Amino acid sequence: MIEITNHLDIKQWSEFVHSHSHGNIFQTPEIAEVYKRTKNYEPITLAAIDTKNDEILAVLQAVVIKEMSGFLGTFSARSIIQGGPLFIDGEKGIKALKILMEYYNKIARKKAIYTQLRNTWDTSAIYDVLNKMGYEYEEHLNFLIDLNCSKEILFSKLKRDKKRAIKKAKERGVKVVKEDKTVLPIFYEILQETYDKAKLPLADISLFEAVFDILVPNNMANLYMAKYNDTYIAGRITLNYRNVIYDWFACSSQDYLSMYPNELIVWHVLEEGIDNGYKVFDFGGAGKPDKEYGVRDFKKRFGGEPVNYGRYCKVHSPTKMKIAEKGFKLYKRIK
Repeated sequence: MIEITNHLDIKQWSEFVHSHSHGNIFQTPEIAEVYKRTKNYEPITLAAIDTKNDEILAVLQAVVIKEMSGFLGTFSARSIIQGGPLFIDGEKGIKALKILMEYYNKIARKKAIYTQLRNTWDTSAIYDVLNKMGYEYEEHLNFLIDLNCSKEILFSKLKRDKKRAIKKAKERGVKVVKEDKTVLPIFYEILQETYDKAKLPLADISLFEAVFDILVPNNMANLYMAKYNDTYIAGRITLNYRNVIYDWFACSSQDYLSMYPNELIVWHVLEEGIDNGYKVFDFGGAGKPDKEYGVRDFKKRFGGEPVNYGRYCKVHSPTKMKIAEKGFKLYKRIK
């Protein structure tokens, strides 16, 4: 018999994700705790259990994100399932996935306007299962950089402009340093500037405080900052799990873009990744292929492999969705 529970044994959950062929940091107990400590974030943690032998058959870690608290927050509430759900191979795993997602949908429709599954691998095998539940597939690109090589080979794969940018940043005296929590307010200030320029809402600083409290001590996250003289001019937070480095949040001061701090930080992370035995750098998304996206142009020039794992989206409340879309357009105009 398959039973759904939201009370998972932490050790059992952690082992399931770590041993899974597609296990990733976004489905771990640690990231659930980060979400729990973040203002306007609410984790949804579920698992399908084989009650006969107390075996985990599938795990789902989602997070409901609101831009503000209270009633108005319901009109921005969205649920994100990144890198999941995870399930065992075979018919038993597919059956568990169906039961798990049906249970999840009943919860999510009361908490979020829509759910988005952000795939980190090829999920075409479960397309029919999700489509029958109302999840629509949309293409979404990403770049994966192979770190299983020498630094010299990796550098040779970079486009000419990126090689030149890295060299110029070094010549101009820009340095990259791994920083601790005391520098977090400076990082957040630059991040706010970056998001304001892009006219995008930004997560509360409590998200990053939780990252330092939970992930950093377990070597599951790093904060890299670029410095020019004594001034911090750019930053990047990466997540680390098994043999993958995930590019997560990035920012740079508009006044120092000519110093190429973004290029230098990325190259520093790639070099450090090779030194520490990581195999893949996941650039964290590059937008829809049919829409212009400046960030994609930046990422693709680092020589990574383009992949199109896509995303699934299910709208739980069409009426609220229309209101939210109008509200977001207004937000961007005001910003």
